[in-house]
Formats: sequence, structure tokens, C-alpha cells
Amino acid sequence: MIFSVTGLLRRVIKNGGSKMMKKTILKKALLMGLSTIAAVTLLAGCSSKKSESDGKIKIGILQLIDQSALDEARKGFTSELKSTGYVDGKNIKIDYVNAEGDQSNLKTMSERLARDKNVLNLAIATPAAQAMMTADQKTPLLFTAITDPVNAGLVNSFAKPNKNATGVTDSVPVESQLDLLLQLFPKTKTIGLLYNAAEPNSVVQIKQAQKIIKKKGLAFKARTVATTNDVEQATASLAKQVDAIYIPADNVLTAAMATVGKVSENTKTPVIPATLPMVKLGGVATRGIDYNLLGRQTAKMAIKIIKKQKTVKQLPVEKPAEVKLGFNDQLAKLFKIDQSKFK
Repeated sequence: MIFSVTGLLRRVIKNGGSKMMKKTILKKALLMGLSTIAAVTLLAGCSSKKSESDGKIKIGILQLIDQSALDEARKGFTSELKSTGYVDGKNIKIDYVNAEGDQSNLKTMSERLARDKNVLNLAIATPAAQAMMTADQKTPLLFTAITDPVNAGLVNSFAKPNKNATGVTDSVPVESQLDLLLQLFPKTKTIGLLYNAAEPNSVVQIKQAQKIIKKKGLAFKARTVATTNDVEQATASLAKQVDAIYIPADNVLTAAMATVGKVSENTKTPVIPATLPMVKLGGVATRGIDYNLLGRQTAKMAIKIIKKQKTVKQLPVEKPAEVKLGFNDQLAKLFKIDQSKFK
């Protein structure tokens, strides 16, 4: 078509002819050119429309930071979808973005996911869920790996989510974990509390821990960290003042748990963290949740939304379905713990 238009124009220039002939040829050229543009535009529009939908269910995932627990929650979510027939690249399209702990990234990424018009979005960790809710009040929002969605402003109650969000909390059994600490190390008189005060989840758990410790007639010393760079010094300093250390489900501490483990080993100060991934990296033991199972539990809620069986407001916030006892074999051996007595 384009070559035909060019040919007509060349004829006008080369052959000359009457004014009437020139006008006729130019008019044909113009009409052919407009038809070509319209056809190209239509094809481009069809291609764009196909690439945007192409029959796949679109799901957005916004994760706060790379760390083992959050990674496991995401893997559990996608694995459960796959096991029920929702396969990324086949009949669903997952758009996964990671903010790397940066607040400006959270804002930019959540706004992009909001524009994508997904069937639903998944937010992993509290700041990610808060950013996603600010950016998008219409798309169904599921959250996971969040300790207190009420204080985070995501829901008014667990039983009846009143906003556009619901999900599964990682609310950990703090008292059960502290009981385990005292069972393993009965001579403990002072417990160290190590956490990042900028993380709402951590603050909630630490307040619970402080009340429980006081109720048991024991003492505690708290120390905060702001980044992973602070962890080694803070842990070493706290270890000199306490008999054992308790760490909540804290993103900064999880990311630096291997460092905590080294300090624990060097100072012979046992550490009881809140999650199983933290135990694997540097804690002695805990009664905690499996984040992969947490992600799978969240995916089961997602499937109900995808199939239009339930809306967000019809899905109460869920607590972890299972709590497990887990040990770090190397550190258990170091502290001379007979695991068989606790299973």
C-alpha cells in the first residue's frame, strides 16, 4: 500500500500532466495514505489488546525485601496456584516486583501495579501492603507475612475486613516461644530483646514479650537496630548483658540472622527467634510458622477471588494454620540440647 502511494506521487512529479490529473492523482495518494495509517493503527491496537489480555489472569505481587521468610511466602503462594491449575505463563501472568526495602520503590511499584488492572494484587510484608492500599483501592488486595493488619490500617477487624484487603497474618505465639526459651535454658534470668523499632510488626511482638517476661518475674534488656550494618555490634553488646536473646519476626534481623548466629556461637549466648527460617540461619530453636505454608494458605484465598466465589470483604483475615517446633542442629549441639525431649 505504501509503495503504491509513493508510485502515484512519482508519476505526478515525473509525468506532469494537466492540473486536473495532478489533483486526481494527489487525491488518490492522500486517500491511500490515510487508509494505510488507519489499517496500521487498527492492527497495532489489536496487537496491543491481545498482548494485554491474551486470555491470562493477571496477578501482581509486591514484596518488601529479599529475605528468606518473605521469599518462602511468595514461593508457597505461586506453588499453590500451580498445584491447582493456575500456571504462570500459561493461564495466569504474574508480575512480581521487589522494593528492596526502599520506600520510594514501594510507592512507584505499587502505583504501576495499580495501573495494570490486575485481577488481584498480593502484598508481602506490612509496608508493601500499606503502599499497595494507598495506590489502589479498587483491585482486590491480599496480604501475607503481616503480624497486625488492624494496627497497620489494612482492616478494622479480622472477622469482617471492611476495606479492600484481607489475607493471612504471621502472628507468632510469643508466649509459647518464650516458654520454649525457658525450657531450653531454665537458668535464664535476663532476656535480651533485639529488634528494629521502625518495623510495626516487631514493635507489636516486643511489647507482648515485655509483658510476658514481667509476668514471669524475669528481667529484660532491649536493643534496637536500624539496618543490617548495626546487627553485629548490637548483638554482641546485648549478649554481654543477658542470658539469652529473643528476636521477633523482624525483616532486618532476618536478613542478618547469619551474623546473629555467629555472635551467638562466639559468645555462647543462645538466641530464640520468632520464625523457622531465622532458626535455620542462626537461632537455636523456635515454635514458629512455615512461611511456605503461609503463602499456600494465602493462595487458597486468592483462588476464591479468581473464581469469583468470594469477594475480599467475604474473606475473614486468617491466622497461620500450623505452628511447628524447629531446631538448628548445629547450635543445639553447641548448647548441649537433647532435641528428643522436646518433640
